[in-house]
Amino acid sequence: MNKDMTPLQRPTFKRTLRRISVVSVVITMMLVWLLLSIASVLTLKQYAQKNLELTGATMSHSLEASLVFGDSTAATETLKTLGKQGQFAVAEVMDRNLQRFAYWSYIPGEKQDALNSLVSRWLFPVPVSQPVWHNEQMVGVIHLAARASLISHFIWMSLMVLTACILLAAVVALLVTRHLHSDVVTALQNITDVVHDVRTNRNFSRRVPEEPIEEFHHFAQDFNSLLDEMEEWQLKLQAKNAQLLRTALHDPLTGLANRASFRSSIAALMNDSHAKTSSALLFLDGDNFKFINDTWGHAAGDCVLMEVAKRLSDFGGKRHIAYRLGGDEFAMILYGVHSENEVQRICTALSQHFVRPFDLHNGLYTPFSLSVGYALTWEHTSVESLQELADRNMYLMKNQRAKTSL
Repeated sequence: MNKDMTPLQRPTFKRTLRRISVVSVVITMMLVWLLLSIASVLTLKQYAQKNLELTGATMSHSLEASLVFGDSTAATETLKTLGKQGQFAVAEVMDRNLQRFAYWSYIPGEKQDALNSLVSRWLFPVPVSQPVWHNEQMVGVIHLAARASLISHFIWMSLMVLTACILLAAVVALLVTRHLHSDVVTALQNITDVVHDVRTNRNFSRRVPEEPIEEFHHFAQDFNSLLDEMEEWQLKLQAKNAQLLRTALHDPLTGLANRASFRSSIAALMNDSHAKTSSALLFLDGDNFKFINDTWGHAAGDCVLMEVAKRLSDFGGKRHIAYRLGGDEFAMILYGVHSENEVQRICTALSQHFVRPFDLHNGLYTPFSLSVGYALTWEHTSVESLQELADRNMYLMKNQRAKTSL
């Protein structure tokens, strides 16, 4: 098949199978017609030959008396009467001296065409000679030739009937073949639809239905088993990808979204003109985290970080999103805020969540606080300036707390 053909130019399996069926049936029926035609014509020739011989034998008895009594007129009338019945085309009666005794020939109403002449030459029976006996003595001889028009009529009628039967058989064969092929086409179409759906839409849950043909049924079962394995592999791959994506975008210790996720979220926020008008950024940094690590170790510090993440998530709920940027640095994006006073109230409420001491899971508790700095998204045109202001405000808050503690 030409590789440059478009999909619309490529024949479908159903169309190809139909063409093969038609061609095979036509060729088979033509061969059958040819063989039966030859057999029929040869059989008809043998029948005509035997019939002509039988006619000669019958006429020998009818003409026996005329030859014995030398009545040529009676013999001619007999030939004429039998000839009009279409038994022969030419009849010649010879006496015992082989002299013509009586003669009759059929005169056709119209000139014989070339095709009938060819048929007469190759298919018609050869003339026969039949002796006439009386008291075991030959009293004459009869020469007969078959009538061309009568034999041609039988031949053409036989061919016409044979052709009609072959055409009827061909139509029936095509109908039966199409019916038998429909199951094959349906089975292949079902398999093709599933393959196309799996390849195009990644629908690995699709299955091939049961097929009535045993070979296709086994193939469908094997193909469905393969789809089961592919679906299982796809689910595992999706789970693995989800896990990798979560690992790439979430902090493994606290479960919060990490710095990469934060960068993506804050960039999307600043590019969203509608969300930008009602959002704010908080930067949070631990005030005494180094003291906890140095005093009770990194295990205690991890407990504090996990508790901070839990309290931030509980406070933010589904409205505000918390991030761990690294170490004891956190961030939170506030959504649905419309004024600086509202942001300040949220910061105050958030600080209250860290008044309660932190359990170090070693029998000890420690206080821990976060310095919070904020920036309003609607006051900035770039991510950099937004983060710079939030970071600066956070360190101002940290310095104020440091002076207060002194």
